[in-house]
Amino acid sequence: MDNFQKEIDERANLALSNKFELLLFRLGSDQLKGKSELYGINVFKLREIVPMPTITRAAGMQSPLLGMASIRGQFIPVIDLPAVTGCKPETGLNLLLVTEYARSTQAFAVESVENIVRLDWNQVHTAEAGIGSRNITSIACLDSDGESNNLALVLDVEQILYDIIPSVRGVEPSEETAKDFNLKLGQVAIVAEDSKVARQLLEQGLKSMGIPAIMHNTGLEAWIKINDMQKEAAAAGESIHDKIALVLTDLEMPEMDGFTLTRNIKRDEALRKIPVVIHSSLSGSANEDHVRKVGADGYVAKFEINELSSVIQNVLAKKR
Repeated sequence: MDNFQKEIDERANLALSNKFELLLFRLGSDQLKGKSELYGINVFKLREIVPMPTITRAAGMQSPLLGMASIRGQFIPVIDLPAVTGCKPETGLNLLLVTEYARSTQAFAVESVENIVRLDWNQVHTAEAGIGSRNITSIACLDSDGESNNLALVLDVEQILYDIIPSVRGVEPSEETAKDFNLKLGQVAIVAEDSKVARQLLEQGLKSMGIPAIMHNTGLEAWIKINDMQKEAAAAGESIHDKIALVLTDLEMPEMDGFTLTRNIKRDEALRKIPVVIHSSLSGSANEDHVRKVGADGYVAKFEINELSSVIQNVLAKKR
């Protein structure tokens, strides 16, 4: 356990190179497939791994919430992750993955932890077209050649918490959300977000702000779209700034992460003045330092739509 914790502490600073660390773990036998699948979660989301403590179950609490656990003096909700994914542990729920996500702390009960692997984001592919579970956001190929069947299912933590813990859903848009952003006619926001529920929330939020948006599942899809729009603008003798008002991107995404997308935009002479706002569940001072290093214009932690509105307004005002 100490070795895993040491790796989490020492190897969580790869974001600027389009790499990340994936913690691999097992939840037991899948009740539909009859086999044990390998699951993964980004190490950035982990605070620590602890042996299963005493769980206090509150009145009215229902599965997949197991109850509350006291971790270093803090009471946090514990989620039965095998129950969420349809698995049955063979040896029981033995460990807790304590995570910090979207301004909150929670723990996921798992059967066992296997390893931590370092991957390029281009080894991770969106799962929406090929995996039926709403709780899987992507599939990671654990071999660098990308040809083997050595795979891990990467959990959509946003979706899981949205379904189970209402407090992570953020507040409803208020009258303050609909600010005057002074967009030009035809300008849109380019959005990159791999979590389906997060995309839906962002799309609804931007609509409430009156900002048209084009949604993308990965950073690579967004980057291709931006380049296509730049070529169209150049061919028509127009400025790309008349087409793209801003880029709003998550950090963790298959194929190309948000740091790489931001860096690509800011290194391109024709695109560098496009405002980029990073909207991520990976909060903390280290990530905010990375945001500044890659040249992003704003940063906001998920999911507070009124705060996002204010950040967008400030960013757009500075670019005028």
